[in-house]
Amino acid sequence: MNPKVYASLIFVTMLSMGLAFPVGRIGLDYAPPFLLMCIRFVVAGLLMAAFTARRTKPKDVWSWLRIALIGTLNSAGIMGCSYYSMRWISSGESAILIFVNPLLVILFGALFLKARYRVVQWVGVALGFAGVFCTMGAHFSMNPGTLISLLGACCFAASTLLIKRWGQEIDTWVLTAYQMLLGGIVLGLLSALFERPHIELGGGFYFSLVWLVLVNSILQFTGWSYLLKRGDPAKTNAFLFLAPFFGVIGGAVLLGEPLHAYVAVGGAMICTGIFLVNWRSAAPRSIATAERA
Repeated sequence: MNPKVYASLIFVTMLSMGLAFPVGRIGLDYAPPFLLMCIRFVVAGLLMAAFTARRTKPKDVWSWLRIALIGTLNSAGIMGCSYYSMRWISSGESAILIFVNPLLVILFGALFLKARYRVVQWVGVALGFAGVFCTMGAHFSMNPGTLISLLGACCFAASTLLIKRWGQEIDTWVLTAYQMLLGGIVLGLLSALFERPHIELGGGFYFSLVWLVLVNSILQFTGWSYLLKRGDPAKTNAFLFLAPFFGVIGGAVLLGEPLHAYVAVGGAMICTGIFLVNWRSAAPRSIATAERA
């Protein structure tokens, strides 16, 4: 991929990922989290399904089951957890916790794909998780928001590896459209089971929904799937430290959320950890190599 194109896609994708948290928090004043995300992904999925009507689609059941699993993790898991967690923590804290994903990609790659990593990369993992501890005020209470965000980070890591493993077999636009649509259906079921679905119409709701559908669903998901399919997931994930940075800044600007010193320090530790994990190149036997074994 052309380096300039790659850099531009990384910047746009990370900016949209980060701003999804404060913009989504605006929408939560008008609708509960699972319902808001259900509407977002169903609308975006239907739009993209119409756009991809003439593109090649999988013909076997297993491919559709894979798309459904990716959608459950990538749409319902990540965004459902991150937005639901904002009932207890700020949008900036949620963004930081969700984006420990690159550290979890290393752990999951080592555990399940037999990938090998250098000592410096494991130091980065340790520093990153120490940063999570610092971000939460140097203590871990049984705050539901913290645990739910970390669950979303696990979904993020799992979906990253699955997109890399299975995404080559499926058209990027088709994968993006139907994983959002199927993930939105899962979120709709969660809303029916655990929420009292309601919507209060207003300018903030329309702004949030339009932004989430056009920017954070269609643009972001297509760009992210494309980047993962064209490169090593560990290297691409190295840039995810930009997303919580944009999320924290966006929360301060759009929502007036306070930026505590310990949150900034913890975020810096996480960023440094992610940098060490992905410094220079992946390990001698990277995730991509492990996948072919």
